[in-house]
Amino acid sequence: MTQHCLAVVALPRGSEVCINTDILLSLRNTSQTTVTTCTAASKLRIASTMEGHMKDNVRLNGPALNINATESFLHQAMDIIMEDAVKKATDVREKVCEWRSPEQLKELLDLELKDEGESETEILQRCRDAIKYSVKTTHPRFFNQLYAGMEPYSMVASFITEALKPSLYTYEVAPVFTLMEQAVLKKMIEVIGWEEGGDGIFNSGGSLSNMYAVNLARYHHSPDIKELGLSATQRLVLFTSQECHYSISKAAAFLGIGTKNVYVVPSDKRGKMIPSALEELIKKAKTEGAAPFMVNATAGTTVLGAFDPIEEIADICEKYNLWLHVDACWGGAALMSKKHRHLLKGIHRANSVAWNPHKMLMACLQCCAFMVRDKTGLLQRCYSAQASYLFQQDKFYDVSYDTGDKSIQCSRKPDAFKFWLMWKALGAKEMEKRVDRALAMAKYLTQEIEKREGFRLLMEPEYTNVCFWYIPPSLRNLPDSPEFWKKLHEVAPVVKERMMKKGSMMVGYQPHGDKANFFRMIIISPQVSKRDMDFLLDEIHNLGKDL
Repeated sequence: MTQHCLAVVALPRGSEVCINTDILLSLRNTSQTTVTTCTAASKLRIASTMEGHMKDNVRLNGPALNINATESFLHQAMDIIMEDAVKKATDVREKVCEWRSPEQLKELLDLELKDEGESETEILQRCRDAIKYSVKTTHPRFFNQLYAGMEPYSMVASFITEALKPSLYTYEVAPVFTLMEQAVLKKMIEVIGWEEGGDGIFNSGGSLSNMYAVNLARYHHSPDIKELGLSATQRLVLFTSQECHYSISKAAAFLGIGTKNVYVVPSDKRGKMIPSALEELIKKAKTEGAAPFMVNATAGTTVLGAFDPIEEIADICEKYNLWLHVDACWGGAALMSKKHRHLLKGIHRANSVAWNPHKMLMACLQCCAFMVRDKTGLLQRCYSAQASYLFQQDKFYDVSYDTGDKSIQCSRKPDAFKFWLMWKALGAKEMEKRVDRALAMAKYLTQEIEKREGFRLLMEPEYTNVCFWYIPPSLRNLPDSPEFWKKLHEVAPVVKERMMKKGSMMVGYQPHGDKANFFRMIIISPQVSKRDMDFLLDEIHNLGKDL
């Protein structure tokens, strides 16, 4: 569909250009006017063929954008966002997703990009379609990932930063957000327990934070490597648990350390790193002639939600002079809770910490902090490239506020603002309540699973990762044999397919080691109630009882 919203004015006779109808009032003396259909882009464009205003068919005299039309489009788009992406997306009566196969979705969305633009009406429909066929991760029954729920204050912060389009490398282009990032990092460092302070930076993901950590630990061990490369050091080895995030091995591959130089430390049955096994591997690496330089501990593993024993690992790191990094991207939120911060006991002894407020604390994606206990400028020395067109040392203000040279990125979003505005609105006490409530809800679900026939816990959860099997009636009288587990392995994928196509909820599943496929339930959002927990178990049973 198209809109007849613009006029074309012929000046001189025979030549036509699109012009917004508001401008017609100033063109009463022209020889002829005709109305024509124009695209959304032409509605936003101010055009004229008056002599002296054009050069090489490009308008140079005055703006080429009609701000009134721009505002009108934005208002209409925001109405759609508020109705479809906020109100409906968070309504428990609505679907979590409108599932379509890739082939169906390609046809529905008309993805081809063409030479000519579409009408404003069509563009607004594109917006509606993008929302309609996307997964509503803010829905109360989205339990699929380590993020969920709608956080209004960080959402508003996201709108503001997208409108302002700042890039956080120098104070001169992002003064407000530079100061906010420093304030947020200072507070997070206090929460970690680094009494003497530290340093840090927000970046575009927890994986990148872990990569920062590996590279910084390597630079700390062998500073010459920045200029001389891998030839400046012997074979380097880092250590992490078998339950760690895959970004650690990716970092080793990306940084040239090599995935075979990531020594995987065994975990116990609950998914926690075994400190004695760590020490044995450190000794093994040394006897091989390698140079151990770093240990990665995980506070809140992705699948089981396990917390490595940081205090014991820190003792070993101090003994062997190794950098200790704690990946607390998921579990870091427990630091906000007096009741649950014991899960990260010893984190104040870490050299670096990754923590994602966009996970349990619900800030809008992405919101990821990497922090170091060092205050000597190690982060700056490791990453600085001293680009003279950005980081001039003779500026008229204090250039210590130009923090961008600590980052491997150039352009960088002011993600800390999302957490800052949210913290200002809620306060630490309300965030503590959110964390406590999520863990209490996980306990309730655990108790309900233990009561119900056909449900079996993988283990008692330590965090809000509740892992369990659903056993259909047809399998309930079978003994725990290889045949039983083979059949049970096929249940979760079918139930997941059915719930996706129905759109009733989203819960993840996976195998783990020698364990058959099980559901991994993640509880985050304060929108979630006991009713949703009961619905979850009822729905899984209804979707899988015939299997």
